Amino acid sequence: MIVLAHLSDTHLDGSEHRAARAKRVLDYLTDLPGPVAAVLVTGDLADHGTPAEYEEVRKTLASANPVFTCPGNHDVRESYRSVLLGERAGGGPVNRLHHAGGAVFAMCDSSIPGRDEGYLDDETLAWLGDALAATDADTPVFVCFHHPPVRLHSPFIDGTRQRGEERLAALLARYPQVVAVLCGHAHTGAASSFAGKPLRVAPGVVSTLKLPWEHRDDLDYDLPPAIAFHVLDDDRRLTTHYRVVP
Repeated sequence: MIVLAHLSDTHLDGSEHRAARAKRVLDYLTDLPGPVAAVLVTGDLADHGTPAEYEEVRKTLASANPVFTCPGNHDVRESYRSVLLGERAGGGPVNRLHHAGGAVFAMCDSSIPGRDEGYLDDETLAWLGDALAATDADTPVFVCFHHPPVRLHSPFIDGTRQRGEERLAALLARYPQVVAVLCGHAHTGAASSFAGKPLRVAPGVVSTLKLPWEHRDDLDYDLPPAIAFHVLDDDRRLTTHYRVVP
């Protein structure tokens, strides 16, 4: 059994309010009686993508658990790469492969510099294809990125979801070791499917999306932050629990 913690959209910007919300989440994970295999953070770590914000992200996300991240539309690749990864700044997609708990985590960059919607470019799809082809069929793979590749029935979010998703669907269909697709961006926990795989959307840490049939159709910054726990059992059945962080 593999247990994962999944959070998204911290949007850290140096303000005390946002820092406190993110700290609540990390403190909650630290206080768990047992470790999780990994903590996945699917994008929009910073709000403006400045080096100072990524210094805050680096300190805030420090954990005894492995922490794997990918960029979102608010992130800036150059600062993300230099501060968080300690690499020379560059403008190409930030794609990273990680191993933990007997699983593989493909953290893909779905951001388009200067735009809010998402897209996995040819370089990223080629990288993902190579990673999947090199992974043993018995090893579960989680494919993670920021932008949902399906409609979530919120005009606020659907207008900036991931485009060109049929290319990704065709790729994933060839690899049964992919057990789930995980993303963020929506600021609301959601469960759907994509390319025959479970699709799970993490709630937002900084705010919560109100849906069109609720009282408002925008972001609520007063509701408490929330996260997801994903449990992959020995039969490769995925169970997701959404938890509001007190």
